[in-house]
Amino acid sequence: MKKVDIIFSEYTCEPYAVFKKIMKREKLEIIQELIQSGLRGRGGAGFPTGLKWKAANLTESDQKYFICNADEGEPGTFKDREILTKVPRKVFIGMGVGAYVTGASKGILYLRGEYKFMVAELNKEIELFHKICKELNFDFQVEIFLGSGAYVCGEETALIESIEGQRGEPRNKPPYPTQAGLFGKPTIVNNVETLVSAMMVCNMGAEEYQKLGTSDQRGSKLFSVSGDTSKPGVHELELGLNVADFVEEYGDGDTKAVQVGGVAGFCVPRKDFEKAIIGQGSTTGGSTMLFNSTRSMYRVLINYLEFFAEESCGQCTPCRIGTQQLLKGLKAVKNGTRPPEYLDQLIKLTNTMKIASKCGLGQSVGNSFASIVQNFREEMIY
Repeated sequence: MKKVDIIFSEYTCEPYAVFKKIMKREKLEIIQELIQSGLRGRGGAGFPTGLKWKAANLTESDQKYFICNADEGEPGTFKDREILTKVPRKVFIGMGVGAYVTGASKGILYLRGEYKFMVAELNKEIELFHKICKELNFDFQVEIFLGSGAYVCGEETALIESIEGQRGEPRNKPPYPTQAGLFGKPTIVNNVETLVSAMMVCNMGAEEYQKLGTSDQRGSKLFSVSGDTSKPGVHELELGLNVADFVEEYGDGDTKAVQVGGVAGFCVPRKDFEKAIIGQGSTTGGSTMLFNSTRSMYRVLINYLEFFAEESCGQCTPCRIGTQQLLKGLKAVKNGTRPPEYLDQLIKLTNTMKIASKCGLGQSVGNSFASIVQNFREEMIY
C-alpha cells in the first residue's frame, strides 16, 4: 500500500504561479492531458474528467456554468471538508482551469448546508482568486450557494434543480448537463477532490500521474477512514490497494468487514480481504468504514436502509417504495414473520431497483444490501 501526498502537498512556488502557468496553455492541450491521465471524477460516479470537459468545450452557447459539488452528503465521508479547510485555493484554481477550458464565465460552489461555518474563510479566498483572474484578463466569477441537507442533491441534476430554486430531484437524461444544465445552459459539475486532482494533473503532467493507480483507476484518492479503526481521519492513498493491506494499516486487529464507497458502496467480508481491491472498476467514493466483531451487521444494514428511505426524493416508484420494502422486509425476517428465504426475494428487488430507479440513490441501494445479506446472512436471521 502506497501513501502519497498530492492533494495536500505544499507548492514549490507561489500558489497562483501554477494557475498562471496553466492558463497559458491551449485548451485542447489541457483536455488531452486530462484524458491521457485517466483521471475519473472523485465524487462517486467516476466519469472521466477530460471527456466531460471536452463535451462542454464542444458545446456552443452564449453562457456556460461551472459548478463545484461540495454537498458531501455520503455518510462516513468528510474528505471534501478537509480539502476546503486546508487547501481551498487548489479547489478554486481547479474551477478556474475548468472554466477556461470549457468557456464558462460563472462559477458556483455548491456547499453543504452543514458547512456554513466555512463561508467567511472561503469568501476571502474567492476575493483573492477574483483578483488573480482580473490580472489574467479572465472573466470568471465564483459565488457560494448553500445546500439544504438533501442527500439526493449530490446527484448533479438534482443539485442544479436546487440552485434554480426547485425541489431537489434528478432530471431525465439526456440532455446531460454539459448540453443543457443550469437554467438550460451548458454546465459542468465536478466534485471538490476532482478539481484539485485535475489541477495537479496539469501541474505534474499526465505521464507522472499515470504512474499511480491501476488501469481502471489512475492516480491517488482521499479516503475518509472511520469506524473501528486505529487511525481515523483523511488519508491519501494510491488507488488499487488491497483491502487486506488497508485493514492491516487502519484496522483495530479484529476487523470483520469493510464498507467501501460509503453506504452506496459494497461491504467486503473478512474472507475476501485478500482478493478485494479498493479502486477497482469505476467507483471512486471515498468513505471506508471498518467494523469489528462486536458490530451487528444487521444493525449496520438497518441503519443504511433507514438512511436511504429517509433520503429518497420520492420521485420514482422503484426507489420510493423499494427502500421502504427492503427495510420492512429485513425486519420481518429478523423477527420471524417472514422466512429466511424471503431475503432472496429482497435481493431480487434490489436488482429491479438498480435497473428501474431514476438516479444513483435507488440504483445503488442494492450494493450494500446484497453484499451484507449474502456475506452475513446468519446475522440477518437470528
